[in-house]
Amino acid sequence: AGPGSYTVGTMSERFDCHYCRDPLQGKKYVQKEGRHCCVKCFEKFCANTCIECKKPIGADSKELHFKNRYWHDNCFRCFKCYTSLVNEPFMLRENNKVWCSNCTATEDAPRCKGCFKHIIAGDQNVEYKKMVWHKDCFTCSQCKQVIGSGSFFPKGDDFYCVSCHEHKFAKTCAKCKNPITSGGLTYQEQPWHSECFICSNCKKQLGGKRFTAVEDQFYCVECYKECVAKKCAGCKNPITAGFGRGTSVVNYEDESWHDYCFKCTKCARGLANKRFVCHNGKIYCADCPKRL
Repeated sequence: AGPGSYTVGTMSERFDCHYCRDPLQGKKYVQKEGRHCCVKCFEKFCANTCIECKKPIGADSKELHFKNRYWHDNCFRCFKCYTSLVNEPFMLRENNKVWCSNCTATEDAPRCKGCFKHIIAGDQNVEYKKMVWHKDCFTCSQCKQVIGSGSFFPKGDDFYCVSCHEHKFAKTCAKCKNPITSGGLTYQEQPWHSECFICSNCKKQLGGKRFTAVEDQFYCVECYKECVAKKCAGCKNPITAGFGRGTSVVNYEDESWHDYCFKCTKCARGLANKRFVCHNGKIYCADCPKRL
């Protein structure tokens, strides 16, 4: 592939070199733009300069050209891998360097955030917020094990596998002391697993339900009534302070009453927060014992 702007031949007629005036008869010469010159003067005054080696491209050399740039055929190689690009696809990149298609694809590929090498087509990778890693380079900041395509937790510039995130950042359940990874609830500023915050008697979960606490034990309403609550000396039903009617309790000599059950045995007057008399084990208002 030589240029069409000049021809090379052997002079049979009487001509002199256009530049040095030496006779050309019987010698190899070059004709360019209607002028005849010897090979030496051609290389000195007329030849194109190879953009790679910076030397003239002589009349006996094969010349390649692209966009007003010229190369010797053996200089036309990939800047990255040095593969010959004669009859091969190529791209002209910065600083007038030519690259083969494979090296161009690699150079334009994204770089792994872990090893900083290119991620080329076919490589397994992980992407997160416009960042990319080789699959084996995406590791836990704590244990250094490969996360790959598994679940992870971002924390600033660090990434943690599920196990390390649980031990490093998750709240610890007040009962079982294990990390709370999802859900959970808070009671008296302490975190609990939902499955750990349960009735001490029936073991039902208490999250979102009414309950009462007795000496660090929790009870649902039904179990509190059945197992813990005192029985009213009047109506014989459980006294469930805090659960509806009967929030006030009257205690007298190891017995307890709902406030609405503490009344005079004779006239049924309510005696909560009032003077009363105990006669033969029964409760009376201040006036009724006089009528007995």
